[in-house]
Amino acid sequence: MDKKIHVAILYGGKSTEHQISLLSAENIFKSLDKDKYQAVMIAIDQDGVWYYHGSEIKVNNPGNAHQIALEDLSCPCTLSVITNDHCLLERATGKTLAKIDVLFPVLHGGAGEDGSIQGLARLANLPCVGPDVLGSSMGMDKDIMKRLLRDANIGNANFVTLRKSVGDIPTYEEISQQLGPELFVKPANLGSSVGITFVKDEASYQKAIPFAFEFDDKVLIESRVIGREIEVAVLGNENPKASIVGEVVPKDGFYSYEGKYLSDDGALLMIPAELDEASSDRIRKFAVEVYIQLECFGLSRVDMFLQENGELFVNEINTIPGFTGISMYPTLWKETGIQNDDLVDQLINLAIERHQAFDSLKKRM
Repeated sequence: MDKKIHVAILYGGKSTEHQISLLSAENIFKSLDKDKYQAVMIAIDQDGVWYYHGSEIKVNNPGNAHQIALEDLSCPCTLSVITNDHCLLERATGKTLAKIDVLFPVLHGGAGEDGSIQGLARLANLPCVGPDVLGSSMGMDKDIMKRLLRDANIGNANFVTLRKSVGDIPTYEEISQQLGPELFVKPANLGSSVGITFVKDEASYQKAIPFAFEFDDKVLIESRVIGREIEVAVLGNENPKASIVGEVVPKDGFYSYEGKYLSDDGALLMIPAELDEASSDRIRKFAVEVYIQLECFGLSRVDMFLQENGELFVNEINTIPGFTGISMYPTLWKETGIQNDDLVDQLINLAIERHQAFDSLKKRM
């Protein structure tokens, strides 16, 4: 009898972070204890079609951030959402392809990190690694995230939200009077620096707004916050813990998508950050507070700015942070003392624990 826990790793996806998802999935697959877990690999192409890859990750140009791509799209599949079926089905025949005990989404960005997959897991009554529907959707939508943090008196940059086809676009002069001359314009529902423009004059502002609207129908304009770029990995459910503190020092002044994932020298990563013990403890506590306020479970990475006067401002939270060989989340935990195989094991167990807690709640009167 198969005693292994069947872990369905979902990778690829429709978002602009498709290639990064493949790199992250490679790293997670390598870290999975094959004596304890049975991998069920599910590739999702850029049109959103699911494919069964058996127990192996199947990509072309593995490890190459620029050229990595899915291969073997021969077996389209679908997850049964009939409660307690817990299986993957062949799309053409409805035949069961694999048993599933836990979903492990490695889908950065939209249609994966935004609550979509988490809702699917809830319908199928399956444990799912990472935050639930609410925490995922709030973490993805920076407008909602910032409103919640503001109401909780947690510092974040002043901002204005624009919606496509709703109201007039304010001029640069109007915005700069309210938020200052240096701004960041970004899509509300994307991560990893995609679609973001640093604005400091009328010309760059005029280009930044339509560019951001190419990626989302809601756009944020934020005041620039001057400070050190600090990142902390958080792990856990009811009693989350924080990693040591890391610092990102971008080489071009802005931690771009290229610098995060495609270039080994896009930024200098200081792990641990050069901080005294009291400052480090305060930052770690702050990261956990943000995590709890945003209803996160399992894992997240909290990115913030540390100003010269010691004040902290949240930049964003990543509920499915990058898991590549150079990504901050696994690197921070490795330097804290948790290796990748142990980290993946803990994430799966946290998902099962969270699911059991939810399942035990009274559902009927």
